[in-house]
Amino acid sequence: MRLPRSRTLAPPQARPDLLRDAVALARGDAVRALALAGLAVFLVSFDSAVLVLALPAIAADFRTPVAELSRLGSALAIGTVAALPIAMQADRVGRRRLLVVAVAGFSLANLGSAWSPSLAWLAASRVVAVCFETVAGGVATALVIEEVAPGQRGLAVAAITVAAGAGTGLTTVLYPLLAPHWRALYLAGGAGLAGAVVLAATLRESRAWTAARAAGPPRLPLRVLLEPAWRLRLAVVAGWAALGELLYGPASLLSALFGSRALGLDPAVISAVMLVSGAVSVPAFLVGGRLSDRWGRRRLGAALGLLTAASTAVAFSGGRAGYWAGNVLWSVLASAGVPVLGAWLGELFPTRARATSESVGSVAGAVGGAAGFQLVALLQPRLGLGPSLALTALGAVAASLLLLLLPETRGETLTP
Repeated sequence: MRLPRSRTLAPPQARPDLLRDAVALARGDAVRALALAGLAVFLVSFDSAVLVLALPAIAADFRTPVAELSRLGSALAIGTVAALPIAMQADRVGRRRLLVVAVAGFSLANLGSAWSPSLAWLAASRVVAVCFETVAGGVATALVIEEVAPGQRGLAVAAITVAAGAGTGLTTVLYPLLAPHWRALYLAGGAGLAGAVVLAATLRESRAWTAARAAGPPRLPLRVLLEPAWRLRLAVVAGWAALGELLYGPASLLSALFGSRALGLDPAVISAVMLVSGAVSVPAFLVGGRLSDRWGRRRLGAALGLLTAASTAVAFSGGRAGYWAGNVLWSVLASAGVPVLGAWLGELFPTRARATSESVGSVAGAVGGAAGFQLVALLQPRLGLGPSLALTALGAVAASLLLLLLPETRGETLTP
C-alpha cells in the first residue's frame, strides 16, 4: 500500500498568530484536559529525570561498572514492553481511568526505588515505573490531541511538553542540593499519589473517545492497527522509534555519567548544563508546535530529527565545550520536535486505537534503546564511551529520513 501524498498547505498568513492561538487555547473547553494532562506529564518527567542525574552516585553506591549500567538501561525496556497491554485498555475503557492508574503506579514504584538495597532491586522498581510512565505519557498525549481544535493540536502538545520540561527542571534544581543522596528524590516522587487523587476527582473522559465508543462495539486495538489503512503507517512509526532510540536511549541515560567520568564534571556543573539547556528550550516547544500547526508536520519533523541527531553526536564527540554546545542544541532541537511529532503521530491513527499506537511506538523504541545500550557496551571498551555514543547517531539519522514516508496530517479531522 502506498501512503497518501502530503496535502497542500494553507499560506502562513492565513493562520492566526501564536499569541492569539495560545489565548484561544487557554479559554477553550480544553483547558481542564490540558492542565490535568500537564500535571501527569510533569510527574512523569520529575520521576524519569532522577535516574539520569543520579546515575554517577548510584554507580558509586553499588560499585557498578559502565557495562552493568548499560545492562540496566536495557532492562528498562521490559517496562516499556509491559506497558503495551495496559495502554491498550485506554482504547477500550477510556483515557481517564488509565491515566489515574498509571500515575498512581509509577508513584508507588518511586517509593520502592527509594528503599532499594541493591542495584537489582532498583532495576526492578524502575522497570515498573517505566511501564506506568509509558502508559501515562501516551494516554496524556492522546487525551490532549482529542480535546483541542484541529488547528491547535501542535500548540497543545507543546503546552504539555513545557509541563514535562518543568518536571525535569525541578529534578535538575533539587539534585545538586541533595547529591549524592538520590533516594530523597524518589521519596519526593511518591507524592505523585496525591496527583493521582486530583486526576481521579477532576479529569473528564475524552469526548472523542466517548463518541467513537458510542459509534460501535469496541474492537481489539491491535487488530484495528493491522488493517490495510493503518499497518504501513504503524510499521514506519515503529521503525522510526527503534532506529532513533539506538542513539537517544543510551545518550539520555548516560549523559551525566559521560560528563562525570570522561570530562571530570561535578554534579553542580552537570545540573547547570541541563538547566541552561532546559531554560533555552522552553520557547522551542511553543515555536515547534506553532510552526507545525501553521506549515505542517512532515518536513519540519524530519528536518528537526536530522539536526537533533547531529547535535547529540557533538555532545559526546569532544571536550567540555562540545558537551555544553551539543547538549544545549540537542535540547533546543529535540524540544522543538516533540510537539511536531506528538501531534503528527496522534493524528496518523484512529481514536479507537490511538493510545495503543502510542505504546507500539514506545515498545519499538524500547527495543531500539536496548540494542543501543548493548552496542555501546560492546564498543565502549575499544572506542571509549563518547565515541561509542556518537556512532549510534547514524541510527537516528536513518530514523529521521524514514519519517518522510508518512503523510501530512495537519488540520485533518481525527478518524474515530
